[in-house]
Amino acid sequence: MSHKYSLAHLTVLGWSPVEMAYNASLIGYDYISIRNINMGVEGERDFSIPVGGRRYNALKEALEDTGIGIHDIELARIAEGVDVKCYEQALESGASLGAKGVISSVWTDDRDFYTDQFASLCDLAAKFGLTVNLEFVTWASVWDLKGALDLIRAVNRPNARLMVDTLHAWRSRVSVEELAACPKELFDMAHICDGPMEIPERTDKEALIYTGRDARLYVGEGAINVADMVKAMRPDTVLSIELPHLARAEKYGCMEHARRCLVTAKEYLKKNGVE
Repeated sequence: MSHKYSLAHLTVLGWSPVEMAYNASLIGYDYISIRNINMGVEGERDFSIPVGGRRYNALKEALEDTGIGIHDIELARIAEGVDVKCYEQALESGASLGAKGVISSVWTDDRDFYTDQFASLCDLAAKFGLTVNLEFVTWASVWDLKGALDLIRAVNRPNARLMVDTLHAWRSRVSVEELAACPKELFDMAHICDGPMEIPERTDKEALIYTGRDARLYVGEGAINVADMVKAMRPDTVLSIELPHLARAEKYGCMEHARRCLVTAKEYLKKNGVE
């Protein structure tokens, strides 16, 4: 079974979802992964797509024109002061455009709170037929595989999934054997990219964030054993390429950078026995 590929919004954050649909289709992606949940970060563009609005209709037309699909939406953060019910409109619009899941991550150390909120998010997403893909992020509160699996087991929701980002897996020192031991039904999608050999300390958030947001490497270019990580997952796991690299996007242009992301990933994985 051949893997399907999605273009993650962080790779081309300057593009609107409509631009992503047309451009990703031309490059050869199967899906796009969009950020239609505003994170409230200073300077961030608003990519929200309320049902029936101008942006929604334009994106729907782009999806119909190209035949490309939305695989997932993001980011439904679990954080203090945030009620997951505020994501309902984004979940509804994403699902109505064909999205299959939503990505979530945890940004509070209050275990009781984040367990309750993640369970509520799963229940809310289930109303729209969406899975909730829990990502462990090395500078977040739930930052490793163990913490993510503990939370998924605690909420015991049928639509809860585990989302592995190869950079975060590498930097939290997750072994291929640990991934292979995970229940295969937890894998719907993964974020793939490569990264340097050096692993910053968890206390050095600046270094962790810099690579994660600004300087990820093309698959096969760095130290991460992406192929064996992918082999440890379910064979039909969708591979979403999250590979922001500001210098390369500026050098090549976003279109060429996004193309190189896909070409290098496919070449590397095929060379290493992954179709």
